[in-house]
Amino acid sequence: MSVLDVVFKKDIDAGVRTCRATKGAILLDVRLREEYNFSHIEGARCLPLEQLEKAPSAMPDKSRAIFVYCYKGSRSAKAAKILTKMGYERVTDIGGLKNYSGKLVKGK
Repeated sequence: MSVLDVVFKKDIDAGVRTCRATKGAILLDVRLREEYNFSHIEGARCLPLEQLEKAPSAMPDKSRAIFVYCYKGSRSAKAAKILTKMGYERVTDIGGLKNYSGKLVKGK
């Protein structure tokens, strides 16, 4: 881990708290459906990075706050950029699930 990793590491715990405190916000898991089904943060929706073209039908309100996560943080960063380019106005990349200290929903 480099100094930059420590300085720029996203705090997924804080991101989840902010999401839950934001009226109408969406917590979006962009991992594969199989990964999501294995475990995910309670209340999260699954829309894999590879399927983000479906975002307008899954999330038609582009002004709604969206908090994006994956496992390590690289897919969530890509997804946040893609969603922003698609016109979503309030997208926040909260990083990787591997750093989450809260309880996960296991299995589905």
